[in-house]
Amino acid sequence: MFAVYRAGIKGISVASDAPQVMKRRNHMQVLVLFASIEGQTRKIADFVDAQVRRAGHESTLVDASEKRAVVTFEGYDNVILAAPVHERRHPPNFEIVLTASRADLAARRTMMISVSLGAAFPELREEAQEYLEEMKMRTRLQPDAEVLVGGAVRPTSYGYYETEVLRHAVLRNQNIDPRTQEHEFTDWDMLEDAVGSFIAAAA
Repeated sequence: MFAVYRAGIKGISVASDAPQVMKRRNHMQVLVLFASIEGQTRKIADFVDAQVRRAGHESTLVDASEKRAVVTFEGYDNVILAAPVHERRHPPNFEIVLTASRADLAARRTMMISVSLGAAFPELREEAQEYLEEMKMRTRLQPDAEVLVGGAVRPTSYGYYETEVLRHAVLRNQNIDPRTQEHEFTDWDMLEDAVGSFIAAAA
């Protein structure tokens, strides 16, 4: 048996016996499991997937936010998770998957990438870390590695309230108008270093 998640009208069904994982020293099978709301985390997941492949390993990219998403952990040595913070927490459906797959994740090396605008600014990183800690408490996820990554501003994704919060709180010291300007805060070099360290430690 292996873990299977099928998201449909009534939610996610789970079947799992948390198989033991055979460790490989050279060639690894990596599952990149992500959820995206505005598109930036999807871009980050694509970047991670490409990096894993360039390193000579196999990578499978799965969008957990899709209604018919199917996730199997069988055959994977390592799992890289990525999700954005939206309205002070990570997507509930993503957290459901983490909670349901707790045993499977505990049997493998895992890395968590938490994406938020707060992660891009020193004065807001503590708050961004708190969102990650709260998610870990809710799901009981215990990743071997974790990293906070800056997200992006996408005006077409926000309503009036969200725009005002960005203007007067998150971006109050930035010369960026979230009503009209797109801006990417992701530090790609930092992300590449973090993922590279995770892969190297597992090889």
